Amino acid sequence: MTSSATEGTGAYVTRQTSTATPLNLSPRETPQSMSVVTQQQIADQGMRTISDVVKNSTGMAVNQYETNRGSFISRGFELNTLMIDGVPTTWEQPWSSGEIFTSLAMYDHVELVRGATGLTSGAGEPSGAINLVRKRANATQFQGNLELEAGSWNQKRALIDLNTPVNEAKTLRARIVGEFQDKDSWTDNLSSKSQTLFATIEADLTPDTLLTAGLSYQKNKAKGPMWGGLPVFYADGSFTDWDTSKTAAADWTNWTTSYQTYFASLEQRLGTDWKLKLDYTRGERKADSYLLYAFGAPDATTGLGVFTFPGSYDVKTTQDDFAIRASGSFEALGRKHELGFGYVASRQEFLANARTATPAGGMLPNFNTWDGFGYAQPAWSAESYYGDGTTRQDALYGAARLHLADPLKVILGMRANYYKRDGGDIYSNPYSLKYDNEITPFVGLTYDITPQLSAYASYTNIFLPQVARDINGNYIEPIKGNSGEVGMKAEFLDRRLNASAALFQIKQKNLAIATTDQLVGIGGLPETAYRAADGATSKGFEMELTGQLATGWNLTAGYSQYTLEDEDGTDVNTIYPRKLLRVFTTYRLPGALSGLTLGGGVSWQSKTYTTAINPLGVPTDIEQGAYSLVNLMARYDFSPQLSLQLNINNVTDKKYYGMFDAYDQITYAEPRSATLTMNYRF
Repeated sequence: MTSSATEGTGAYVTRQTSTATPLNLSPRETPQSMSVVTQQQIADQGMRTISDVVKNSTGMAVNQYETNRGSFISRGFELNTLMIDGVPTTWEQPWSSGEIFTSLAMYDHVELVRGATGLTSGAGEPSGAINLVRKRANATQFQGNLELEAGSWNQKRALIDLNTPVNEAKTLRARIVGEFQDKDSWTDNLSSKSQTLFATIEADLTPDTLLTAGLSYQKNKAKGPMWGGLPVFYADGSFTDWDTSKTAAADWTNWTTSYQTYFASLEQRLGTDWKLKLDYTRGERKADSYLLYAFGAPDATTGLGVFTFPGSYDVKTTQDDFAIRASGSFEALGRKHELGFGYVASRQEFLANARTATPAGGMLPNFNTWDGFGYAQPAWSAESYYGDGTTRQDALYGAARLHLADPLKVILGMRANYYKRDGGDIYSNPYSLKYDNEITPFVGLTYDITPQLSAYASYTNIFLPQVARDINGNYIEPIKGNSGEVGMKAEFLDRRLNASAALFQIKQKNLAIATTDQLVGIGGLPETAYRAADGATSKGFEMELTGQLATGWNLTAGYSQYTLEDEDGTDVNTIYPRKLLRVFTTYRLPGALSGLTLGGGVSWQSKTYTTAINPLGVPTDIEQGAYSLVNLMARYDFSPQLSLQLNINNVTDKKYYGMFDAYDQITYAEPRSATLTMNYRF
């Protein structure tokens, strides 16, 4: 059975992906912008979570809401779909279960596609998709990996990864990965403990039949997390300037999240060119929190004027996914073509309960000097219903790659979606959305100019249902995101180096805009009426160069730039950076110093801003200036088995915002930090 695994290759590229389309294509054959973060790049840059990947990838950024929540951004839109081995899972950040801190310990590599991905992911924003590809139980002899790590703010981490055949014939194999991390933070009183377990087996039932099954479990306990952030303004309208360690959380706050997944697949090869695959995945996400929201503008002298709202929520989300997929090749008109098609079904159920606090709030003491202590935890009531929701998606899809001539290929794809969503909460009317036969097309062309260089063009879209009604009580049609791009891709040095450049445009339609009118909703509560607007248009370009430039020299470099305007030509989502530069390189020295690898990089983003009303009622721009983060690494291989690696991030100790203007609040991102990692392979 084929594999796109990257561990053990030492490469920054992989030769096959299937995130943009259901076909197994190389990055050059894929007519859409994409990046792959391999196991070697993860190791070199010391990445530990999916957020680390996004922060270091071309054209993507993290919008941090607070210490424990955030969203991913691509081409000016939020990215709300994560895929695991090609199976989409969605989450809503108001009810985060720690998805942005998903550990990379159980994944071989990460595939990132920019632009609409409706053909493979169903409903979502026209921003892109992130596909986490699991490690495999593929060892033909026992092997293992042990990592021990220490770093800034008392960070301690240990990882064990065992991969082994189980029987003499090596037709049954098993793999288990365990990771534990305990760390404090640059933010006062904030600490976390996380545990990750991943176990999987692979069984060759016949030479053409592969059974895979396993489970993963991740739990994170955060103590002292912020709910919201720090005030941007003082009461006199002037800007605050807090220490990066400042917190708005009380010492008793905590947020425990867990994410448990069970998965199984059966892959059957049919002849030499076809395979049939059955997949089932069940995910269970939980989040239990006791939090304190601080709001208001303090007096610059006395620090008074910051008020509180305690909140406690117990949230559960379950998702069941089933898929049957077939792919292979066929002959027509004297040429060989590829075809992939299948059926996918997803069922997601969400329930949120809340606990009421007594007292329900108050005012903090002098916020200028407050350190999180001295504000007593309230008494909490028993849990009661807060909100729930059920989402069902079914889809039939297919894509064919037709070889029209030796250099010219066209990909034609279509997905027919069924979508149903019901829910509500204690503050709003219940809702029920249903859409039959929502059609998502995909058209892509590639033309091989030379054996190494291709030009491409593609068009696709995606839809996103929205809970918003017009003045007549009818739901606004789903947002439609249409994504088109043209570009060039190249492979050099025996496919060890990939290059790409793209021009893109994304247009939103049917975006729900609030009006001044109201209607009486289904549940009898008053409800704001909305109207459909054209939404926003994103236009821009991207360039990327990734792979091996020479023996021992790896590089990943990407630049992206776009504009994002609404139907009136006004800039929107200005808190998202319009320009991003990501560069990182490593070089293994030759000769007597061949055990030493040195590396470093720069991550730069342009200015971001928003306009808010300050406490004096004056519109005021809140701005994060353009900034660069410099990261360095060094690794010494004492032997093929033992190495020691040092990573230093934000070398210049740049002070910048992590969360940027959520209700006139901010947090600060990580200052200079260092980690030392010992790796032992056996």
